[in-house]
Amino acid sequence: MLRHLIFIAAAAALAACASTPPPYAPAPGQGAAGYSETQIESNRYFVTFRAPSGADPALLQDYALLRAADLTLQNGREWFWVDRRTLDEQSTRATGPSVGIGVGGGSWGSHSGGSVGVGINLPLGGQRQVARSATLEIRMGEGAKPDDPNAYDARAIATNLRSRLAG
Repeated sequence: MLRHLIFIAAAAALAACASTPPPYAPAPGQGAAGYSETQIESNRYFVTFRAPSGADPALLQDYALLRAADLTLQNGREWFWVDRRTLDEQSTRATGPSVGIGVGGGSWGSHSGGSVGVGINLPLGGQRQVARSATLEIRMGEGAKPDDPNAYDARAIATNLRSRLAG
């Protein structure tokens, strides 16, 4: 019975650690989770999507692309070109198993004693990439979309990413 309770507690702890996707919403302040943009020129912006405590890098890039598409459409433009992509990414990893040994001794009057202690560390999980933010530098355009992998149809990107991120 005790073994079952320990297993259930461990499963609940692991489920609590699972990250949920960040909401697609404007950031309430500078450095807060959500999207933000900075206008550089009349048709040029920095678009950033920031996660609350780290997220899958591909997910953050998708949210930044979605915001770039929405912003392009809000400005009455049809397509956008990504000039530069940056990802504030960090690698978190657990170290491998380790063993520590401690030795101690002491005396009290005519009595003396010694002790030895052994500790073992077995971390769960491996290396994981997490990101804090994805930033795109974009230029917006009208008319025929350039035939280039860095040019995106804003309406198609908004529709496709919304359906994929919602499900």
